[in-house]
Amino acid sequence: MSFIRTVKGDVPIESLGLMLPHEHLFVDLRGPLAEGYGQGEPQAVSDLLQPYLDHAQALGVTALVDCAPIGVGRNIAVLRHLANKTPIHIVAPTGIYKEAFIPPDKLGHTAKQLAAEWINEITTGIDGSESRAGFIKVAVSDDGPTPLEVRNLQAAVLASRATRATVGCHTIGGAAALRNLDVLEAAGHDMRRFIWIHAHTEPDIRIHIEAARRGIYLEFDAIGAVNWHPQDKLLQSVLALLEAGWVDHILLSHDAGWYEPGQPGGVPAGGFRGYTALIENFIPQLRANGISETVIHQLTVTNPARAMAFLPVPP
Repeated sequence: MSFIRTVKGDVPIESLGLMLPHEHLFVDLRGPLAEGYGQGEPQAVSDLLQPYLDHAQALGVTALVDCAPIGVGRNIAVLRHLANKTPIHIVAPTGIYKEAFIPPDKLGHTAKQLAAEWINEITTGIDGSESRAGFIKVAVSDDGPTPLEVRNLQAAVLASRATRATVGCHTIGGAAALRNLDVLEAAGHDMRRFIWIHAHTEPDIRIHIEAARRGIYLEFDAIGAVNWHPQDKLLQSVLALLEAGWVDHILLSHDAGWYEPGQPGGVPAGGFRGYTALIENFIPQLRANGISETVIHQLTVTNPARAMAFLPVPP
């Protein structure tokens, strides 16, 4: 049976409704050398986030993937606290962010050493807790991947092969995305277990189609981010990919939230964005463009569950 692995345990995908595959609950962008990096009082985080989680749950969100790995402040105590305060299933990541955010103690690791740590977090628990990671999140620089980021991708392949966990990679633009795919294919990765995070940053539908043909998921995760990504262009990219027949390969989310240490009240400098623009704005736009309820269900329920699921090992 296929399931997603949440902070509170494994959940069969058949029990899920709408799922958000890329959001944030707690992020520290100051870098791992900052004083107090990654620290936060769980109740303070909950006080800020609870109304937004309640709103999302009321509109039908059943699961949310937190995408902040090591390097940008992953805090499993905070995620566990939030998971006990909301009916929404929360998925936590293992993995590591791009080179500029890699903690010094990880710089000298081999791919095998990193993979062993990530496998342990997926199969045993994160930071001594009973909560296990539900997917592998890595990232590459805008002109990457750098040699260290190639190592991270290779580690992700090893960890995915051992656990069947999906890999997601923060990637800006199609050139970096295609280089990532070359690295993954050379390492023997199952490309059906890979998500190009921030696919909306590439405007060329031909590159989207090439990536989809190679088997991966393309994640358009700037929904509602009106101040930093044109929403009409995001919509047109999704519609073009649907028109080309690649409905099975599309994921939709907000990349929204979060509590940020070092900011007044934990509110990010750009303000707090909630988790409902997909439901309140984007889905109505899909309907207005003739997209059927069957396709909308696949985009918001079926695809994210399959993308994040731990699948049975094929015979």
